Amino acid sequence: LPAAFADERTHKYSQGEEVTVWVNKIGPFHNPQETYPYDSLGMCKDESKDAKHKREGFTAMLSGDNLVDSSISVQFRRDVSSKALCSMVLDDDSIEKLTEAVEQHYWYQMYIDDLPVWGMIGELMAPDSKEGDEQAFIYTHREFTISWNHKRIIEINLKSSNAVPLKKGTSLQFTYSVRWESTSKSFSKRFNRYLDFQFFEHKIHWFSVFNSVMMVVFLCGIVSLILMKVLKSDYTRYSVGDDDEEMDRMGDETGWKLIHGDVFSAPKFLELYASLIGTGYQLFILSFWAILISVVGSLYTMRGSYGSMLLVCYAITSFASGYTGGSFYKRYGGKFWKNQMALSAVLLPGTTLSIVVVLNMVAIMYESQAAISLNALLAVIAIWLFICVPLLFIGTLFGKNMTEELDFPCRPSRYRRPLPKKQWYTHPLTLIAAGGILPFGSIFIEMYYAFTSFWNYKFYYVYGFLFLVYCILIVVTMCVTIVCTYFLLNAEDYRWQWTVFMAGGSTAGYVFLYAVYFFFNKTHMYGMMQTAFYFGYTAIFCTGLFILTGTIAYIGTSIFVHKIYDNIHSD
Repeated sequence: LPAAFADERTHKYSQGEEVTVWVNKIGPFHNPQETYPYDSLGMCKDESKDAKHKREGFTAMLSGDNLVDSSISVQFRRDVSSKALCSMVLDDDSIEKLTEAVEQHYWYQMYIDDLPVWGMIGELMAPDSKEGDEQAFIYTHREFTISWNHKRIIEINLKSSNAVPLKKGTSLQFTYSVRWESTSKSFSKRFNRYLDFQFFEHKIHWFSVFNSVMMVVFLCGIVSLILMKVLKSDYTRYSVGDDDEEMDRMGDETGWKLIHGDVFSAPKFLELYASLIGTGYQLFILSFWAILISVVGSLYTMRGSYGSMLLVCYAITSFASGYTGGSFYKRYGGKFWKNQMALSAVLLPGTTLSIVVVLNMVAIMYESQAAISLNALLAVIAIWLFICVPLLFIGTLFGKNMTEELDFPCRPSRYRRPLPKKQWYTHPLTLIAAGGILPFGSIFIEMYYAFTSFWNYKFYYVYGFLFLVYCILIVVTMCVTIVCTYFLLNAEDYRWQWTVFMAGGSTAGYVFLYAVYFFFNKTHMYGMMQTAFYFGYTAIFCTGLFILTGTIAYIGTSIFVHKIYDNIHSD
């Protein structure tokens, strides 16, 4: 077994050398997360060998992979015409399980030299090719066609045949055959056959990205033109309005200057807001790194590598969360920095862990292989406790010690002005609801491709598209929330911090609504477990997206607010 592992790591074999065929999981085709151990259906296995498990990486265990030696003997470049694997006699219990599995289109997954291959266990069809009620048939023969180039395995194809009806007392003889073919395809391109080029590089995909770019250019131009013209007019009126009568006459038109003493007051729930901003900065850096690394490297070719990269990047960027959160909290005069740091440490991890624990309970109830083991959960908690928390603590100390308290263009007033009545379109709730529409519109096509990849067995590989869409999302979110902030401040409402954060974060709300539409109209998922996993994973994603886009909105708007109040004298 160690020699087999060595060959799988180097992907080089000598003629006649053993090639291990691993079986992974089995489950309904329409429910990607509802997976079970390969032998859960009671299908026979070769008892002459003890089951050997492949040592998996950490993130592979989190994804529910459990590779077991299938006992199928395959030797490099040696054909096998037909060889018996095992046999079983059908009884009432096995017929019930297998019939239900065939009716639900159960599929299974195997790995050969780290290349995945899939097959269906059976099919519903009319007996003897006659019309009438369909009956469950199970495939008993597997034909492997393996392409090789020099000493490497390049391509694997699996064909199932010899369908046998499920009847009590029937003896099923499971067999397999292996045929080797030479190919000129290079080893570096062997994973290309798993990539759906026609789907991901369709003209609609290119057009949607081009359309988003044009929207960004147009939006930036309109925002710049309006704000420069309006603000220039405001500054002009402010500079000539020296007497009280002039200022009173123009107060309604230039209301944003009248609240200079309140606009930099600390937002309500300062500890929570600082923790959200810190976590948002961490997610901003994490997502930027992750996408760039994915653009440079082909992580989709290595099982579990993308999850490992995300975990490492998340742990490292905990310093950024502590620094930015602690700095923000100190700048607004916060005194209980330890409470703020503790909240930052548990905010996103605690939310994620809570959802994962609930999903894990559902998976355990279904006896699914998707359940995360206790050891894996404890390992994640250990990484958080011994790496993330210390880095967060160090970052918080740096942030609070390197930041001056109340460092703003205008000195905050001790007492806040009363909020005047305002038009409906300047109400914070209206701005929040409207703030996420354009950002969602710039990414929803990419959301379709991402959702389809995750829920429909496709490998997402167009990270160049994703990086461009991510940049578009940043620019659109900042532009929209800057306009929202100007309307809010001009209506003499100084509650801009929470308003812009929620307005930017509302993009996640529209994504969640789209996910609901996708579930009912673009998938055929069913059952409590798959539904729970779909909306549970979507909730985790949308929570992170809410914090990310809210922070992006705050970053752009904060620069804008500081800039406009830097240009006035507020003694």
